[in-house]
Amino acid sequence: MSLSLILSFSALVFLCALALVWSRWPAWMKALLVAGVAVFYFWADDVVHNLSGWPTVDALPERFTLLAAVIEEPSNKSAGALYIWVNAIENGKPVAQPRAHKLPYAKDLHALLNEGMKKARQGVTQMGTAAPKAGKKGLGWLRPGSDEQEVKIRDLPAPQLPEK
Repeated sequence: MSLSLILSFSALVFLCALALVWSRWPAWMKALLVAGVAVFYFWADDVVHNLSGWPTVDALPERFTLLAAVIEEPSNKSAGALYIWVNAIENGKPVAQPRAHKLPYAKDLHALLNEGMKKARQGVTQMGTAAPKAGKKGLGWLRPGSDEQEVKIRDLPAPQLPEK
């Protein structure tokens, strides 16, 4: 989140705290204020999360068409990242709008994306699949790195036309 959004949320929480502590509002009105601010926070978080143009760190769709990739290799100043633009495939058809994703840098995925982009430049559409990496079962949110995905990219199969 950008600094301006963080400061806006902080100001809202500060004003809410002032209203709760210093006002002579009845308890039901203060409870309504707390509930309203909580609902607004989660709604605003969802809106900010879905801003167009910003790459998401959400998991890749299960099946997708690879449209573009930009690789930022690791250096002394940054850990590196893989930015990919994909069009999710749902029910055998691509969705209406593509989405940008930001993945942590991995050398094997870097090579896979380079190969996929070479084929895409040659006119061979690339299809990808993403599945959670196999690991220990249980509460995944307690284990760092448990949300990693195994990404595979291959040529999009030729469409099967019905016989005449």
